Amino acid sequence: MKKVAIQGTLGSYHDIAAHKYFEGEEISLICCATFEDVFTSMKKDSETIALVAIENTIAGSLLQNNELLRQSGARIIGEQKLRISHSFVCLPDEDWDDITEVNSHPIALMQCRDFLNHHPQIKVVETEDTALSAEVIKEQNLRGHAAICSRAAAERYGMKVLQEGIETNKHNFTRFLVIADPWHADEVQQQSINKANIVFTLPHTEGSLSQVLSILSFYNVNLTKIQSLPIIGREWEYQFYIDVSFSNYLRYKQAIAAITPLTKELKILGEYAEGKSNM
Repeated sequence: MKKVAIQGTLGSYHDIAAHKYFEGEEISLICCATFEDVFTSMKKDSETIALVAIENTIAGSLLQNNELLRQSGARIIGEQKLRISHSFVCLPDEDWDDITEVNSHPIALMQCRDFLNHHPQIKVVETEDTALSAEVIKEQNLRGHAAICSRAAAERYGMKVLQEGIETNKHNFTRFLVIADPWHADEVQQQSINKANIVFTLPHTEGSLSQVLSILSFYNVNLTKIQSLPIIGREWEYQFYIDVSFSNYLRYKQAIAAITPLTKELKILGEYAEGKSNM
C-alpha cells in the first residue's frame, strides 16, 4: 500500500486528487496541516509519496511550494489536474435562515467571492482547510456556521449541501504535483515522459533569458510556464522555474545540454507524463 502525504484532511481536494491519480490502487493518506509538514513526512520516510498543489487557474502559482520542492531534493514523478467545484454546506438540521458565518480556506473564499457578495449578512472567516472546516462544524455542532468545501467532504462529515457550484469561475482547475524520493521515484513513476520542470539561475547579463528560450524553441520544446523568484541575500538575482512539454525526449535532452552552459545551478525537478484534467 502506498503512503501519500497531503496538505489537508480527509475529503479535501488533495484527498480527491490523490485518489484520482492512484485510481485503482490502495493508498494510505498522511494528512498534514501545512505544506512544510508534507515535505517533512517525506524526509522522515523515504517511501512516502507527496501530492501538493502547485497552481490554480484562478489563484495562480503556489510560489512557496516551488521552493519547498527545490530544497527537498525530491523528484516530480507525475501530475494531476482537478476541476475544483465548491459547495456551501451546513449542519443537517439547519437551513439558509440559520447561517450567520461561513468558514473556509482563503483561496476557496476568494474563488467564491461573487457568491459571498450576494450574502453580505454572512460573516466570512478564514480557516486552514476546506474539508477541515466542515469537520469542525459537525464535530463541535457549531450552529449557524457553514463551510465552503467539496461535496465529497460534505458527504464524509454528514453535512447538508445548501448549494453546489458556487465558485465564480467554472473553469477552476488546480494542478497537483506527485513527488517522490529520488531513490524510489523509478518504482512509482507512471506512463511515458513528455513534460519536465526545471529551475536555474542566470548571469546578470543582457539577453540571457531570451537566449535560453530561443534554444528551447529551436529544439521544439514548448515552454508552458515560467515563474521567477528572488534569491534571498542576492539582490536583483532570480531563480527561474520553468515547465516544458515535448514530444521527442531526445530533442528535449539535447535542449537541456544546450542551455546548461548558459545557466547557473540548473536542476531538473522532474520528468513525467502530463496529467489529464478530471472533472
